[in-house]
Amino acid sequence: MAREIPNLDATVRTGTGKGAARQARREGQVPGIVYGGGEEPLAINIPFNELFKKLKAGRFLSTLWNLKVDGHEDVRVICRNVQRDVVKDLPTHLDLMRLRRTSRISLFIHVDFENEEEAPGLKRGGVLTIVRPEVELNVLAGEIPEKIVVDLTGREVGDVIHISDVTLPEGAKTTIDRDFVIANISAPSSLRSEDDGEAEGEAEETAAEEAPAAEE
Repeated sequence: MAREIPNLDATVRTGTGKGAARQARREGQVPGIVYGGGEEPLAINIPFNELFKKLKAGRFLSTLWNLKVDGHEDVRVICRNVQRDVVKDLPTHLDLMRLRRTSRISLFIHVDFENEEEAPGLKRGGVLTIVRPEVELNVLAGEIPEKIVVDLTGREVGDVIHISDVTLPEGAKTTIDRDFVIANISAPSSLRSEDDGEAEGEAEETAAEEAPAAEE
């Protein structure tokens, strides 16, 4: 299933230049420009509050957006730059680039873990530790996967799941050129405590055996 692309609402900005941009900011808007895709650049305004929420949510620059502008067809864009006020660190302008469906783009994709009930290690009380809840993939703009699926069937305590253990969506590839860890199944704390206790007991016994006998 293709990943749902979030909307980014904007309006056409009348006029260009610093004067029009300053007017937009006074009206609670953030000016921007949309370029690329074989079309003429389009000056836009985005409501400050909406943009600020999306920026606070994170990964704004690595998210593919469905740009909706009244009077224009929806277009897929990615943000290439957000200019900020040097004092307040608030957005003052942004650049958006149009993408064709055949364009490649790097995005963070959610990792979904399935069949936990089929993992012997988890049944025994093991703990699934997720190292990467998201993985950055290079994908086609027209074929963005909704998620990456990790099958936990047969997984035991001590198992480490690498990216090479996962079947990636067709045409997708990782942006990191190494076999990184996604998750692991660690022993339950009670079992770790027992093991630690046994190890300490063995160490004490060994120390006692190795200690020189007391002189009579």
